[in-house]
Amino acid sequence: MKRSQTPEPLFRKVLVANRGEVAVRVMRTLHAMNIRSVAICHRLERNAVHARFADEAFEIRGNTPVAAHLDADQSIALARDCGADAIHPGYGFLSENAAFARKVTAAGLTFIGPDADTIDLMGDKISARNFAVRHKVPVAPSVQAQDDMASFVEAASAIGFPLLIKAAAGGGGKGMSIARDASELRERARIASSEAQRYFGDGRIYAETYVEQPRHIEVQVLGDGKGGAIHLFERECSIQRRFQKIIEEAPSAPLPETTRAAICDAAVRLAAAARYKNAGTVEFILGSDGRFFFLEMNTRLQVEHPVTEMICGIDLVRVQIEIAAGCGLPLSQAEVRAGGHAIECRISAEDPDAGFLPATGSIRLLRAPAGEHIRFENALDEGQRVTADFDPMLAKLAVWGKDRAEATDRMVVALKQLTILGLRTNIDYLIRILESMAFREGALHTGFVTEHAETLAPASVDEPLRDRILIAAALGQRAFRDAISAVGEPYASMAGWRN
Repeated sequence: MKRSQTPEPLFRKVLVANRGEVAVRVMRTLHAMNIRSVAICHRLERNAVHARFADEAFEIRGNTPVAAHLDADQSIALARDCGADAIHPGYGFLSENAAFARKVTAAGLTFIGPDADTIDLMGDKISARNFAVRHKVPVAPSVQAQDDMASFVEAASAIGFPLLIKAAAGGGGKGMSIARDASELRERARIASSEAQRYFGDGRIYAETYVEQPRHIEVQVLGDGKGGAIHLFERECSIQRRFQKIIEEAPSAPLPETTRAAICDAAVRLAAAARYKNAGTVEFILGSDGRFFFLEMNTRLQVEHPVTEMICGIDLVRVQIEIAAGCGLPLSQAEVRAGGHAIECRISAEDPDAGFLPATGSIRLLRAPAGEHIRFENALDEGQRVTADFDPMLAKLAVWGKDRAEATDRMVVALKQLTILGLRTNIDYLIRILESMAFREGALHTGFVTEHAETLAPASVDEPLRDRILIAAALGQRAFRDAISAVGEPYASMAGWRN
């Protein structure tokens, strides 16, 4: 694989403790920096794209692929055995696991991410909120659940409804629900605690004021671990389903400059106070009245980082590696520049018309858009089996435009050019969102999908026309035509038979 020549690589070899598109994304930067990459893969993904893309690949064992990827000791042992001197966790799996970060460091390896103590501080939603309060970052009124459910219900009710129930150690929408009165609170708290225990091994929950129709704004920060921190502006993440993002953009949709400055300043203050090291994201809820509240800090690379890279011209994975190697921040706040607008869509194997239920199947045909201002980040193969073992996100499609309108138009075109046959995806649903008047006008909030459910519903399908289109598409594929040609004429085996 061709590499750019770097006099002295910052690391000799980096093991990427992840899989799929994020592993490929990290490895792409490693290759550009002349650093050897190491992939890990379960036996069911030996021939996966990320394993083939790496310089070296090793099998990890586990009863399931997820269990294998969550085995911290196994990844660290492999890193040491193959001569790696650093581990990049990507996002998901072990990326925000403080115990993993400590073990990596104890093994004499470099963890490409924040220090374990910082992960502990910011990974726990309650300790992070308390830290934010101490440093005068706005936080919504809240109360933590105790063993005495009656006391929790009483204290939470005193805050006022509606309330958002959340997992203290959670993320990704797991363990979250809304209680609109006291009669709902007890049962929703019980369910949230059960989900939190199942997903995170920690059943602690809390309730906070739920801001009606809020916008979800997050700020990309970089810290040097010594109290120095900068921001790379904000991202809009308000288009969500089941508390999980599906469309992100940078900068945000229309936002007053005073609000933007205040949110970015609050994020930098928090990162600096925590002596944050490496790349991280500080997330906020923004109300229609202009008030914003600290939500959480993600101590890792975010799924949506490409939109920040596209407007700032900065490779965030490269910056992560440089900071981990002791190079410090790559630029000052005054040197940070942003231009244009970028939008990212998460392409998922799911059925939006059936409550976003995950879909499974085999990818029979894959055709991706390409162009100067398009990034299609994926680790997909034709013939690849998509199972329920992992998150349903298949890929990310990101585009850049000189302004929000151009970026939106380009994304619609790119989505229409993207073809994934063999299983249900949310591609058509994303197109309907982007073409809606509400999205074009920037009337965004986290309840957008629910509010516009009727508008976003699919038009009735002309099934005969659909079948003809699919047949024509299949006939356009050489492999399909070859398969047809391989079928013998029906009379070929009938010796002496004549018409």
